[in-house]
Parts: sequence; C-alpha cells; structure tokens
Amino acid sequence: MNSIPVVDLAAFTSGDAASKAAFVHQLGKAYEETGFVAVKNHNIPDALIAQLYDETEKFFALPVTTKELYKRPELAGQRGYTSFGTEHAKGYEAPDLKEFFQFGQIVEAGAPNPEQYPDNVVVNELPEFTPSMLSAYRAFQTTGASLLQAIALYLGLDEHYFDSYVMHGNSILRAIYYPPITQEPASAIRAEQHEDINLITLLVGASADGLQILSKQNEWVPVTSLPEQIVVNVGDMLQRLTNNRLRSTTHRVVNPPREMWGTARYSIPFFLHPVSNMSLACLDSCITEEQPKAYEDYTAGQYLDERLMEIGLKK
Repeated sequence: MNSIPVVDLAAFTSGDAASKAAFVHQLGKAYEETGFVAVKNHNIPDALIAQLYDETEKFFALPVTTKELYKRPELAGQRGYTSFGTEHAKGYEAPDLKEFFQFGQIVEAGAPNPEQYPDNVVVNELPEFTPSMLSAYRAFQTTGASLLQAIALYLGLDEHYFDSYVMHGNSILRAIYYPPITQEPASAIRAEQHEDINLITLLVGASADGLQILSKQNEWVPVTSLPEQIVVNVGDMLQRLTNNRLRSTTHRVVNPPREMWGTARYSIPFFLHPVSNMSLACLDSCITEEQPKAYEDYTAGQYLDERLMEIGLKK
C-alpha cells in the first residue's frame, strides 16, 4: 500500500481494551492527516469479492441495448444502470470515462421511511448478479458500521452514535466499468478529481491501477491495495459533521499509459450513507475559536440532493 496507513480491524472488533483504544487513535489520526486508510481483517470474504467482480464483468459484457433496459433515470442513478458519459465530477463539464450499476438499501418490514428506498433493479440475464450484490452490500454495511463506531469514539461520542443512522441508511454499492480507451479523450480522465459525498467509502479491490490521492503537499500519490486489504476514505458528509476535523481527501482515477489504453478497469466502491434525516450540523465538540463553524446546517438528504445535481445525475 502506497503512502496511506494500514489498520487492522480485528484489533477493534475482537481485541482487548488496549488494542481497541490503539485502533481508535490510529484510525482517527489517519483520517485527520490523510483521509484514507487501508484496512486488513475487514471481514469481507475473498470468495464473495471474487464472485462480485465476476458477476460485474458479466454484466458490463452484455450488449448496450440490454444494459439500457436497466436504466432508471427517474431515480437519479441511485438504482440500476447509468450509461457511459453521464456523470461528471463537481466543477467539471467533461464526463468521466465510465459507466456503472448501483444497488441500494433493502429495508425490512417495519423499517422507518420505506418509501425512501426504491426497489433494486434485477438483471434477468444474470441470476447470480443480484444475490452477489446483496451479499456484498450486507458485508460492506457491517464492516462500515464497525469503522464508524471507532470514529465515534475518536470524536468523543458514544460508540454507537452512528448505528441507528446507518442501519437503514441510504448506502449505495456501485459497480464501475471503465472501458478501453479507443480515442483521444476530450478532456476527462477516467474519473476526474473529486471528493465523495457520503460518510465513508469502502473500496475492495480494483482490476487495474489508476487510483490516486492528493497529498497535503499537493502531490498526486498512487494507491494500490493489496489483495487482503480494502481502502476506506472519509467523505464530505463526515467532513461537514466534524467541521473539517476529519478530511475528505481529493482523489481521482487516471488513464493508464497509452500502450495500455486497450485494457478495461473495474472497481466496486461502497458509499456508506446515513438515513436522509440525519443532521450534518457540525458537532459542538468540533467547533472552537481556532476552528469556527464552517458549514450551514444540512440534513444528509438535502446534501445528497444538492451533490447529485452538481454531478449531473439529478435534474
């Protein structure tokens, strides 16, 4: 892993009190200083990851006319297929060089506000695609909740501060396909520099290099994860909540060297969102004379809607 700290989640979930406290400190400091960490012993099974990538490759290999059947533009790209060249980074007009499929929360009977969660889109041609997405979604959600518990402790909150917000939260599992580059791009790279919208993002594997983060020295640093690790970064919602104490790090996905333009790239991030009515008002404990309140009060739903419009997914 290049240039970002590595933490062991087992120290938090099954370690003694001292190991747990050390993990909390290590994770919190990393998010203050870098915004990204690599996590080992993350409890997302290798077999599940392999199946997820296999099913993802099968989906994007379908004919365009078939994939188009699974578009749901009225849902602002939050479920189903989004075609190539639709999304762009905030502040950039050129679209990113990608297409993607999104799978969202399935709420159980009796869950609050079920109307906020539209049905997921089932791909009829691939009977194992939806079960793979669901299994991965649940595994990511569990791991993400553990990391947020550690973050809560680091912030001086109750360990379970985030639990009720994310249990039925608006999280999204996104399978991304960056096709081979067949002509000189107009101006965009595979994914232009941006910060994520959500609380934290969990990224397991990627089929090729390309992810880079912007360091405090204003230098682009490549990040290549090891097979047994996932990459987890702070999103803008957590940055707002902590009044910039935990930083949402700028990152991008660059094009491969020209001699490798004929190769594709797959990537599957999990964007951990809270319920829409969670307040993102800056925590009192993160507001000081040296660090006055930097953001107006928003709910997570308000902020998500604003950002979806900025990146071209919502009109």
